[in-house]
Amino acid sequence: MADVAPRRFRLIVFDWDGTLADSTAPIAAAIRAACVEVGRPMPSEADARYVIGLGLADALSHVAPGLSTDEQRRLAAHYRRHYLDREPTIPLFDGAAQLLSDLDDAGFLLAVATGKTRAGLDRAIAKNGLAGRFHATRCADEGLPKPHPDMLLALMDRLAADPRDTLMIGDTTHDLDLARNAGAHGLAVAYGAHPPEGLAARGPLATVHSIAELRSWLAANA
Repeated sequence: MADVAPRRFRLIVFDWDGTLADSTAPIAAAIRAACVEVGRPMPSEADARYVIGLGLADALSHVAPGLSTDEQRRLAAHYRRHYLDREPTIPLFDGAAQLLSDLDDAGFLLAVATGKTRAGLDRAIAKNGLAGRFHATRCADEGLPKPHPDMLLALMDRLAADPRDTLMIGDTTHDLDLARNAGAHGLAVAYGAHPPEGLAARGPLATVHSIAELRSWLAANA
């Protein structure tokens, strides 16, 4: 019998928006429209994309600093309305669902660490037929949001995984900072919210540019 190479990772944790779901453009559009509705200048596309992955309060404070508590509530409500209008048409990236299925079949522990709310992630998982695919998930409203290590530490604790055996995959520097802060490994995908040069500056194991490249990297390195 041929020798089987030892597995490098036991737990693979995915970000959701911009990593599994092709949601960067609708999220950025919702942020920009909401800012205008509360009388703030429309943030640039780059600024709106930068905050994707943070908790909602942190994200909106970054694009519209100095708001009163009431203005913050109004901005969040406008953002949710604009986003929910777009949510039904947000797809997974081509090949993402099959990749998850194959990783699950191969015996990896799969998890999600996301800036979405619990309600938002549950809707997205159900919409895309992924119920039961993940061994654990963690959302921004269940603890401290990215880049604080809380959500990744919680996932590793729940699944009894060591940071050295854990890979965090994401499309933003917030994901890579999360991985570093939790002592885990980070892998960048450059088809989402943040540009590849910013991702590379965080020192990920690699930067891939498509789901197909992600599949190939995992097959060779995970």
